[in-house]
Amino acid sequence: MKLAVAGKGGVGKTSVTAWIGDYLARRGEDVWLVDADTALSLGQALGLPESEIPAPLIQEKDLISQRVGDSVIRLNPEVKDLPEHLAKRVQNLNLLVMGSISAAGGGCACAANALLKALLAHLIIQRKQWVIVDLEAGVEHLGRGTVKSVDGLIVVSEPSMRSLQTAAHISTMARDMGLTRQALIVNRAPNDFKLPEIDGLPPLVATIGCLPSLASRQLNASSVLNLDERDELDQAIAKVLAELS
Repeated sequence: MKLAVAGKGGVGKTSVTAWIGDYLARRGEDVWLVDADTALSLGQALGLPESEIPAPLIQEKDLISQRVGDSVIRLNPEVKDLPEHLAKRVQNLNLLVMGSISAAGGGCACAANALLKALLAHLIIQRKQWVIVDLEAGVEHLGRGTVKSVDGLIVVSEPSMRSLQTAAHISTMARDMGLTRQALIVNRAPNDFKLPEIDGLPPLVATIGCLPSLASRQLNASSVLNLDERDELDQAIAKVLAELS
């Protein structure tokens, strides 16, 4: 199953991506996590020290030049060997750090974009494993062909009007591109949370409350795994995966 995770910056979508990957890996699934966000914080969320986080593909200029070309760009470069070559094994997960297509650097980013899009399409369309992609706050850089091959979109929001409006915008954009199977997670939700009426929101499938063990850890460690509230998180993730399947 291939899933994309999106939402406004700071709402916890990278944490949700890590929790989904951890949940699946603990159940024996072969899982690939793809960091396609500008912030590049998925490795830290998994507990990797900064020195062990692989450089994003977007910065591999020699590889980009080799696979895509310089003056004449190959729009369908060979990428099937790259996931194993570039991935970092984290416990029972495979982490692939791509970087954001929308932040490919100064000047013309055509070559970098071509390689990133080809690799993402390969993971989503041709691979048989679970693939969870941590996106920027949008889905347009997946490309229309690729986004149609994603099995579902998880939109993460905080319980605030601005965050929910962004979630509705992302959801509408995805539906316009053909991705209609969606689920909304509201993170850091109070016990009495009620979803306001906002046009375009995907169905609310799960809420995650404030996590005291995460709050007490954040200044000392970057990992969001192995929290005291893991059972609560597992229940939320299970509901979302059941909805999208």
